[in-house]
Amino acid sequence: MTAELEALRRRVAVLEAEADIRRLQARYMFLCDTPCPEAGVTDDARRIDLVMDLYAPDAVWEGVGEQYDGQFGRAVGHDQIRAHFERFWSPDRTPALVLNAHYLTSEQIHVDSDRAEGQWIHMQPWLFADGTALLRSSRLNNAFRREDDGRWRITRTRTENVFVAPLPDGFASAYPTTSVLMDPPGPSGT
Repeated sequence: MTAELEALRRRVAVLEAEADIRRLQARYMFLCDTPCPEAGVTDDARRIDLVMDLYAPDAVWEGVGEQYDGQFGRAVGHDQIRAHFERFWSPDRTPALVLNAHYLTSEQIHVDSDRAEGQWIHMQPWLFADGTALLRSSRLNNAFRREDDGRWRITRTRTENVFVAPLPDGFASAYPTTSVLMDPPGPSGT
C-alpha cells in the first residue's frame, strides 16, 4: 500500500470514528430528554437499559466542580451508573421533572486509534410539575473506547457546571406530556 493510500485510510478511519462518537453522544442526550423521544419507551427502566448499553462496563460518570461535586458525585461501573440514573428518574422525585431537552454545542472530538475524548458545552431547560423551571449549562469532557464488537462506548462522562439560572414560573406554556417524534406515521403519512 502506498504511503498516500495509507494516510488516506487513516484519515477516513478518524472521520468515521468522529461520526460514530458524535452519534453516540447525541443518542445519550436524546435518551436523557424528558419526555423520552425514543419510540416505544414508556418507562424509565427501559430508558435506563438503553442508556446503559451506551456505556462500557468499567465506565465512570461524574459531576465535578463547585456545583456538581456534591450534587452528582462519582459513579464507577454499570451498577453504580445505573443506580445514579434510577435515582434521577425516580418516581418519588418531587417535584416531578416534566420537560428536559439537551442542546449540544462547541464540539471537539479527538481520536487516537480505539480511544477518543470529546468536549461539548450543553444547555438544557428543566420544567417541573409545580411550574418551577431553570436553565442549566454544563461543560462535558467525555471519553470513549471502541470495544471488541466494533462499537464505540462511553468510558467517562464528566460534567462541570457552567451556570444554573432560574426561569420564570410557567415559562413554557405548551409542552408535550409524551413524545411521538419517533412513532410510525399515521395513514396519511403524518
